[in-house]
Amino acid sequence: MDSQTSQASAQESQKTQGSQEPQEEAQASQASRPAPSAHTFQVDLRGLVDLLSHHLYSSPRVYLRELLQNAVDAITARRAEEQDAPARVRLHADGGTLRVEDTGVGLTESDVHQLLATIGRSSKRAEGLQEARSDFLGQFGIGLLACFVVAERIRVVSRSARTPDAPPVEWTARDDGSYTVRTLPDSARPEPGTTVHLQARAGAGEWLTEERVLALARDFGSLLPYDVRVGEEAVTDLPAPWDRAYPSPAARRVALARHCHDLFGFSPLDSIDLDVPVAGIRGVAYVLPSAVSPAQRAGHRVHLKGMLLTERAEQLLPDWAFFVRCVLDTDSLRPTASRESLYEDETLAAVREALGERIRSWLTGLAAGDPERLAAFLSVHHLGVKSLARHDTEMLRTMLPWLPFETTDGRLSLEEFAQRHPVVHFTRSVEEYRQVAPIASAQGIGVVNGGYTYDSELVEALPSVRPGTAVAELDADTVTAHLDAVDPAEELALAGFLATARAKLDPLGCDVVLRAFHPLSVPALHLDDRAARHERARAEAETQADDLWAGILGSLRGSAPRARLVLNHLNPLIRRISSLGEAELVGTATESLYGQALLMAQRPLRPADSALLNRAFIGLLEWATHGEDGHR
Repeated sequence: MDSQTSQASAQESQKTQGSQEPQEEAQASQASRPAPSAHTFQVDLRGLVDLLSHHLYSSPRVYLRELLQNAVDAITARRAEEQDAPARVRLHADGGTLRVEDTGVGLTESDVHQLLATIGRSSKRAEGLQEARSDFLGQFGIGLLACFVVAERIRVVSRSARTPDAPPVEWTARDDGSYTVRTLPDSARPEPGTTVHLQARAGAGEWLTEERVLALARDFGSLLPYDVRVGEEAVTDLPAPWDRAYPSPAARRVALARHCHDLFGFSPLDSIDLDVPVAGIRGVAYVLPSAVSPAQRAGHRVHLKGMLLTERAEQLLPDWAFFVRCVLDTDSLRPTASRESLYEDETLAAVREALGERIRSWLTGLAAGDPERLAAFLSVHHLGVKSLARHDTEMLRTMLPWLPFETTDGRLSLEEFAQRHPVVHFTRSVEEYRQVAPIASAQGIGVVNGGYTYDSELVEALPSVRPGTAVAELDADTVTAHLDAVDPAEELALAGFLATARAKLDPLGCDVVLRAFHPLSVPALHLDDRAARHERARAEAETQADDLWAGILGSLRGSAPRARLVLNHLNPLIRRISSLGEAELVGTATESLYGQALLMAQRPLRPADSALLNRAFIGLLEWATHGEDGHR
């Protein structure tokens, strides 16, 4: 045993030594190789400027937003250290040049090299300001380059408030990617702050006219917290319309309606305050005066700390709230790099939920205290409320007495309809409803048309908010069961007529049934359900498929009931047709009844159905004209 162990140890030692030799050789080989050299990325500055200034932003108009943003952030930075520092922004435009002056924190020569000449570095990342970064609008350090959309040269003259002894500094950049920096005498800018000069590029002078600059400044900066002017014209208009004091609720409603018309171009049905202090949101939602498609993506105006961020924020509200347009100011949501949309994150999701809850509370309040305004709202936007009620049991319970549905008793709420009928029957399609509505109404069967958007889902949810309510989907068997059977002796006497009619419609996948029902004016009723239509479509596809697919489709053959043509034994026309002795004429008349029943149900016609209608029409004409000839 000891000998075997010794031999094993020796072999293991040899293996270990053998494995170490190649490792040592590999290490020696690596040591002899030269170390990899480090390289820096080569950046085509002109190309990068073109990319950022012409492709990151959707329109040249954003250049002014970036200038205002930089000025406001500079003032914010200065006031973080000097609470009483002046807070002014002045813009002067003449069509060829634009000058923007601010009383902000300013820059030293070192700041200019570090911040203006380094793309991607933001002054808001500077030491000492990281904690206060949420107070700033811009966070990406690329905004100034947007000015190259309209300018061929940017000149910045700045004096630092943090280093009062530092001389003013000038930074001049051109759209070819080059820049120069130099210091200036104290007289060039005696007070702290920054002045940005733009020189228009060829063809872009219209963006630097005083009229255009004033319009853009008011659009972007009307809610900014500082004194901003274009020439002598004030830009800011504070407080915001939703934060102002009004003499009465009616006066506030009128003022907000005027604000909505000026902003969105319509007079709202109502306005909803959007106050979410936890998320730092203040604003208002305006209810559209006309119906819109639920698939239409609404564009909302979002201000970030007073600066307009976007006019097309689509993801701000839940999808079901498509009936409002909102404008708000926030200090919590994150912008994308272009600052033209919102960054989708957990904060935005929480804000979306909070705003949706605010709109939901408004609807609940209308239901509890203002039924007239609620009725006016639902007459236009019932679809949006139905969408919400599908997933919100409490909303369905609240809106139950108000939401309108098409029924055999007229346009009613589900609450009123359920009080009239022990069983709430419904159809899943408009076509099915049109088939059975006249007959069901005559037989005392209450039916709700569930073929419209969300309606069938809400009917099925009815027992969850109204315990004890019976809900059932109406099918052809249920309707047929409520129709009176014909006396067996009379039906036996018509056996030949029924056999001829059934043989005529059998190729179309339709049975013929004889019943007695009201109204008497209806000669025939076409009853069909989804299972029957599915089986008919499968059979048609099987006849047109090759052997392989025909076999597959044949294996899917179901036992679903076929469509049926219910003939009304009480109708005089049916009685006359059943007494005809000519089989061919009976067949043509049966086809005509079938086609007429399809048209009455407003069902889409298959090619075979259209061919049958044409054949029956021609057949009846031939019979009628033949009868005329025989009479002559």
